[in-house]
Parts: sequence; C-alpha cells; structure tokens
Amino acid sequence: MTESAASTAAPQADNSIVIARQAILDTQRAVFGYELFDRSTGVHEHTAATDAAVLFNALSYAGSENLIGRNTVFINCTHDSLVGAHLELIHPQKVVLEVPVLGPQASSDEIESKVGVLQALKERGFRIALDQNALRKAYTTWLPLANFIKLDMLAFKPELSEPLVKFARASCPKATLVAEKVETPEQYERMAALGVTLFQGYWFAKPTEVKARTLRPSQAVILQLINLVRKQAEIDEIEQLLKKDPTLSFNLLRFINSSGFGLSMEITSFRHAVMILGLKKLFRWAALLLTTSRNTGTPLAVGQTAVVRGRLMELLAAEMLPPEEADNAFVVGVFSLLDVMLGVPLERALESVSLPESVVDALLHHKGVFAPFLELTRACESGDDEAFARAASQLHMSGHQINMAHMQALTWADDLLAGNA
Repeated sequence: MTESAASTAAPQADNSIVIARQAILDTQRAVFGYELFDRSTGVHEHTAATDAAVLFNALSYAGSENLIGRNTVFINCTHDSLVGAHLELIHPQKVVLEVPVLGPQASSDEIESKVGVLQALKERGFRIALDQNALRKAYTTWLPLANFIKLDMLAFKPELSEPLVKFARASCPKATLVAEKVETPEQYERMAALGVTLFQGYWFAKPTEVKARTLRPSQAVILQLINLVRKQAEIDEIEQLLKKDPTLSFNLLRFINSSGFGLSMEITSFRHAVMILGLKKLFRWAALLLTTSRNTGTPLAVGQTAVVRGRLMELLAAEMLPPEEADNAFVVGVFSLLDVMLGVPLERALESVSLPESVVDALLHHKGVFAPFLELTRACESGDDEAFARAASQLHMSGHQINMAHMQALTWADDLLAGNA
C-alpha cells in the first residue's frame, strides 16, 4: 500500500536479514508507527509467506526494540496470511494489519466471507487498516471493522481531496485517516487542513533499512525440535535439544523476550521459555524458523565447543552453586562464543537477547560469580598450564576434579550432538 517497492536491496547472504521501515508521523512530526517490509531476498512478490517472514524476522532477528521500540507496526497482508499461524505468536496490540480489497472479479459473497475473518482478528486485539478502495459500496460491511483508512495521495487529483476525506469520515467515522505517499509540502498542508492526523511518505522519510546478522540453526535441528513437539515430548527432552544447539536456544530467548511477544517479564532460561511459550506456539515458532533458515550456519566445531563449554561450566558450578545458578552457568558457556558465531563483537551480539545480569557480567566484564568458571573453562581448552593452575586455585578445585568434569562434558556433548543424550 505504500512505497514498498522502493529502496530495493540486492539479495543478502544467508546470515543476514534486512527489514525496511517507513515512519508514520502525526501532525507534530512524532513517530506514531512504522510500516515494515522485508528486503532480505531482493524479491518483492507479496505472499502469505512473505507476510509471515517479515513479521517473524522483525521480531526474531533485527532486534525489535531498535527496529520499532514502543511504536505500532503496520504490516501489509494477503488474505491468506490473515489466517496464518504466525499471527498467534505476537502481541496483537502492537500490530496493525493492512488489508487489501479483493480483486476486481470478486463476488459479493467472496467479499462478505471475509467479514468473519476480520471480526475474529479484531476480537483478538489486532487493528485493521483499509485503503480508499474499501470505501466502495461493495465493501460497506468491512468499514465498521477498520481502525485506519489510508488515502493514497498518488491515486486521486488534488481537487478531490476534500470530498474524499469527507466521504471517508462519513463512511467510517471511527477510523483514523492516514495520508500516505505524501511527496510534497503542499500535499501535507492540504490534508492537514482537512483534519487528517497521520502521514506517511517520501516528503517525511524514505524507507530506511535495518540490517542484522543472524544466527540460524540448521534445518535438521529445527526438524528435531518440531518432531519432539509433535509427539508432545517432556519439557526435559526439549530442554536437552535446546542445550544441544546454541543457535536454537539463542533464537528462542531472543524471540520470546522481544517486544512483539508482549511479556512483562524477562525469560532467561530455556525451560522457562518452553513453559511460557507452550507446545502449540513452540511448534509454530519452530515452523516459521524453519522457513526462514538455510541449511548452512555456524561451523560444527564452533557449536560443539560452545556446547562443551556450557556443560563443563554447568558441572563445575554444580559443585559450588545452587541448581538454578548451574543452569545460568550453562548459558554463560554456550553464549561465550556468540561473537564467533555471529561475526560481531560479543557486546553487540548480546544486545538482542535478555540474560541475567550475572551472565552478562561474566561474558562482557569478566566479573561476578560465573567469571572464574568461564576462565577455568577457557583454560581447559587452551592447554596453558599456568592459566589452568591459576583458575583452578581461584575456585579451590583439584586438577583431577576438573579433568573428570571436562571428560564428562566432552562425552556428553558428543552424545548430544549425535542424538544419543
């Protein structure tokens, strides 16, 4: 409905996504919301799959706080995507669904059949935006469901502005009018004088791109998760799979803590994430993740090292700390290689996932309760005898005790990555 074909981008590498956003402003030039569209593939065909991808990628990868903050998100939809499972994964009050009219050959029965779908979306808390094509007589039953009517400034002559605004208000008095594709100050002033309060277009801002490196699990691992959920596996079994693949657990924590999910608390453990999400939504999340992933990713050696680190830290911490702290020690170990996996500084990698302060302190500042365990774990890998002795002494652990834990961690990781643990 807007300049979604503008600001085209070349296809991105498999580990990158690009979300374009264009601001929707009020009369004070404050940002009311953003319209989002995917620029990751360079393909601008608008389908139910692309609708799901742009919303999923925006929440999962691009760092939704940086992308949209607390603002409203406008998403263009096909009618197929309006009944898509991806809409059940997001907080509806954050989202406006831009719904197009049907094709010119649509019958009155086809038009009428969509009313129930729109009504159900409204009842779930979504807001609906229609364009001026919905002001035609055939769509009279849709109009009471509209929260916004978008008026395309390139679709009518200037002298028709006033009668169109009056007709829109009379036809849909509860809807907010949005003037889109505003390209000149004259267009803005004309519509503002008529009482229009929201504006979008090149005169204010062209679409800008938000790029992010992504950490995509392999399709094989995602399929394992889907199969576990389909057979309604125990949470313990699902948690083991999340521990097996750092990319999977990282994406899950980042998604569930995104603003679009709408939680009032931060989720910092894999088990808690699974419990909060539930098997039904976990399945849908995994299915969407599968469609946006490639059969590539982090080299196996890096992922395996991360898993070994996590398990070793968990075993060492279990000797001295409460069980919940041992769980956090596992997270420290696994996420200590995120910079290698993402190819960005660790501080930047951690910006998009919520973690306990003690975990962040160990990873970024080398301090706190987990820091000596991470230092010891790294010393085990390095073969530096002096560093090993120093780290072991700091934790008052014997070399035999540490070596046994390291062997257990290596065996556990081998079994886990082979699917036997």
